[in-house]
Amino acid sequence: MTGTNPLDGEAQGFLPLRPPVLEILLTLAEGPLHGYAIIQALKDPEGANLRVETGPLYRHLRRLLEHGLVSQSEEPPAGTKDDERRKAYYALTPLGEAVVRLEGLRLAGLVRQTRRVGLLPEGGAP
Repeated sequence: MTGTNPLDGEAQGFLPLRPPVLEILLTLAEGPLHGYAIIQALKDPEGANLRVETGPLYRHLRRLLEHGLVSQSEEPPAGTKDDERRKAYYALTPLGEAVVRLEGLRLAGLVRQTRRVGLLPEGGAP
């Protein structure tokens, strides 16, 4: 399952990811966000539509920071409006990107297997 990314070996040790952690990392893959914006993005009906409260979100972020999967910055991303400036912004690190990519490959394999055994239709959405 590993490719040419030198971080793949280290990333492998974080799998499988718990759904809220995967959703947080996927949200940050779109760009740096502050905590409230992450909570709002997780409520998106296009995604998993998870409800993550403030306390659990920051516990997840603390662990992700400790493991080097996300970074924290006091500098808001370029183009941030003055009224959207927050104290801390979180961004995916290269290791975090590798973890999300490998988890995506792992889950894609599970979907293929589920289709192969006839429990999901071929082609269309699950």
